[in-house]
Amino acid sequence: MSRRTPPTKTEIGTYNQAARASSATVIGHYSTSFGLAARLLEPRVRSQVRTIYALVRIADEIVDGAASQAGLSRDEQRALLDGLERETTEAITHGFSTNLVVHAFAATAREAGIDADLTAPFFASMRRDLDPAPFDTAGVAEYIYGSAEVIGLMCLRCFIQDAPRTRADLAVLETGARSLGAAFQKVNFLRDLAADRDGLGRNYFPGVSLLTMTDEEKNVLLDDMDADLAAAELVLPMLPRGSRRAVTAAHDLFARLSTKLRATPARELMSARVRVPDPEKIMIALGASFGPKAWKR
Repeated sequence: MSRRTPPTKTEIGTYNQAARASSATVIGHYSTSFGLAARLLEPRVRSQVRTIYALVRIADEIVDGAASQAGLSRDEQRALLDGLERETTEAITHGFSTNLVVHAFAATAREAGIDADLTAPFFASMRRDLDPAPFDTAGVAEYIYGSAEVIGLMCLRCFIQDAPRTRADLAVLETGARSLGAAFQKVNFLRDLAADRDGLGRNYFPGVSLLTMTDEEKNVLLDDMDADLAAAELVLPMLPRGSRRAVTAAHDLFARLSTKLRATPARELMSARVRVPDPEKIMIALGASFGPKAWKR
């Protein structure tokens, strides 16, 4: 039996392009904020970061939204998530997947050096969302690491893939990436109080009663988030120029969300999701690109 001629670079190149385009479609449908900041990245990194977002979004839909609304049970959701993790691991190893989003992520992972040290904690946190047991403080910290901090570390791998760093500098950059990821997640926890409690039965703030949370309790939570944002801001100047403005824009957007959350009475957070209007998002992005300190970025 004759064997098929191995695919040409043109064939795999076309497949790669289709895979990356599928990731861009996902981010276009799901996130105006992340999508806006990503536009400030240099083209290669922008494409890679979109593939990370797309995989994360699909996993999140398995445990938080679309899969449940499609009628899948918790066990079926867990099986889907396990399958997605296996497929992702195999695609990173072999460089190919029939799932275009997984294929695009795997290509990024192989280029930037993303491996199971980062993907395994992410999928573990997604799996935790299918466990109805209440969170304790240690469990929330572990969850935030896997669901958010490792995403920051994945993006950092893309940012510095062509700019090797000393071990000391890398440690500082990784601390900043983790702090920014943690801040993003904590701010979103506070923005999504009603949806998490009423729709998903979750409380990511153990020790705080969401129905009776006071403004003082809310501000203590925000103090912690602002400390993460401040820690992340310190390392922004260390990022490559092709990534610095985008990360600055994302940082400043969440700093603005934190300010708006602080100005919103705690009782209102259970009935309204705080957001930054699109025109203001654009101004934040412009400020990151052309503001007073933009020449340093």
